Amino acid sequence: MITRHLLIEGLVQGVGYRAAMRAEAERLGVTGWVRNRADGSVEAVAQGPVERLERLIAWARRGPPAARVSAVQVAVAEHEHRFARFEQLRTA
Repeated sequence: MITRHLLIEGLVQGVGYRAAMRAEAERLGVTGWVRNRADGSVEAVAQGPVERLERLIAWARRGPPAARVSAVQVAVAEHEHRFARFEQLRTA
């Protein structure tokens, strides 16, 4: 079980990115959260087995059909907390 912090930039708000990421994470069995940021980016914390997180990160680089992802920054997230599900949070 590993945890990654993602910062997704580009045309990623107003295109259903958060809902689509939540659905993809649930399909993959990944837990964590996703939210819009005031600067126009999307932020996520994802937790799960390495291979499942790699698949979610690959999806994040594309996003839903209307998105235009320009960059995805991925960092190791030190989280002692285990997430029960993948949630869509309010804008930060």
